[in-house]
Amino acid sequence: MTDITAGIAAARAGAQARHDTAGMDPRLYNEDQLPTTAAERTWNWLAIAALWVGMVVCIPTYLLASYLINSGMSWDQAVLTILAANAIVLIPMVLLGHAGTKYGIPFPVLLRSSFGPTGAKIPAVARGIVACGWFGIQTWVGGSAIFVILNTLTGGALAGEALAFLGISLGEFVCFLAFWGLHLYFITHGTESIRWLETYAAPFLLAMGLALLAWAWFAAGGFGPMLSTPSAFDPGQPREGEFWMAFWPGLTGMIGYWATLALNIPDFTRHAKSQKDQFLGQLIGLPIPMALFAFIASAVTSATIVIYGEAIWDPIQLAERMGGVSIVIALFALIVATLTTNLAANVVAPSHGFSNLAPSRINLKRGGYITAGIGIAMFPWILVDHIGGWLIAYSALLGPIGGVMLADYYLLRKTRLEVAELFRMDGIYAGRGGVNWAGIGALVIGILPNLPGFLAGVGLTAGTAPVFATIYTYAWFVGLFVAGAAYLVLSKILNK
Repeated sequence: MTDITAGIAAARAGAQARHDTAGMDPRLYNEDQLPTTAAERTWNWLAIAALWVGMVVCIPTYLLASYLINSGMSWDQAVLTILAANAIVLIPMVLLGHAGTKYGIPFPVLLRSSFGPTGAKIPAVARGIVACGWFGIQTWVGGSAIFVILNTLTGGALAGEALAFLGISLGEFVCFLAFWGLHLYFITHGTESIRWLETYAAPFLLAMGLALLAWAWFAAGGFGPMLSTPSAFDPGQPREGEFWMAFWPGLTGMIGYWATLALNIPDFTRHAKSQKDQFLGQLIGLPIPMALFAFIASAVTSATIVIYGEAIWDPIQLAERMGGVSIVIALFALIVATLTTNLAANVVAPSHGFSNLAPSRINLKRGGYITAGIGIAMFPWILVDHIGGWLIAYSALLGPIGGVMLADYYLLRKTRLEVAELFRMDGIYAGRGGVNWAGIGALVIGILPNLPGFLAGVGLTAGTAPVFATIYTYAWFVGLFVAGAAYLVLSKILNK
């Protein structure tokens, strides 16, 4: 038996034999955080690809192309930018996913290698709070789709005045709660129920996307009228020669969209059958569907100019304009798409993160309930109006976490971890008082160059110096590499 296998066996046996924990600290584990066994590794490449398709096909992804086209890009420039961004973010996805598959451990446990068992709670919760915000927003979007369906079928009977305390109507709030409650079903039934949903939803969602594209093609009279809008950067256009000024912020923003998942991808790859499965599943499931869906969004929206005389980017508004039975089919697809994305992208990560705060008292299910509760408390129907600049902002703050993790796992540890030690407060990863100060220090150093741009980007300051604005344009790259380099230096100084 190899050292790795022995470590996994010791960790699993320690939790199963409650009276003999083999040196494991009871504050650092529960059944959901222990390494997955061979029997629990049921996800092949197709299941992982389906997971990604389920996450990719959603309203925010549909709107990404509009973000780029509104910046002046043509449809093909927008699609290629999105494809490039996802090819780049695929690299840390696969690299960090390797640790999940090799050792069967989730994101918060892997963090202990670079931040210490106590220090790991900081990046885990930071990632979790971001996910809670998106959970609430996505739930609001899905609830809105339900409201539109029911309100249409009842001839507008659900429409009403906004409630003073909430700022939305009673009908909207009830539909939001109904969709929120649907999430609780899958939270209760765990990760395997999410895999089941993603697997069966993926082909349906792809079919619906292609059907929408076919509708637009017939209604607009072909791809010619649909894709005729030129780039604002072409010769003779208003912003001739300014493509790269729009490309780099756009690329960073698109990377930021999945930068959160790049961190907690071990939460899923720990269930993969092999490294080949996790690699192929992500390679096939992320970049290609993202580019395809961006193309569908661009083409369909361009078609709405021909069909309705105006560009309609919001798919819920588009479904309302289509009318008839189409509205029910389209919005049902949106509900499924939003559910699959929200569960995988915005429930699993914070559930593990909150569980890591007190593993002996908070399991994965309870962490999910906490996530759902915070999602409501953040008043997502208000939050959704204040997400401008979030994509780059997220990448600026979360990129450094990825840099520390990659530097630790590949350059410092050479992909070798002592799994059982990750569950000990006095083990080799404990640092000082449970904190690896090299990791915390590197995280701070990685964030600092982007901080002035971040504060200006989210509106907390009036502006920033040009040099910091330029740095912020490359926020994810800067944070990743600065934090990774700082971690290697600080590890030599502080962890002698």
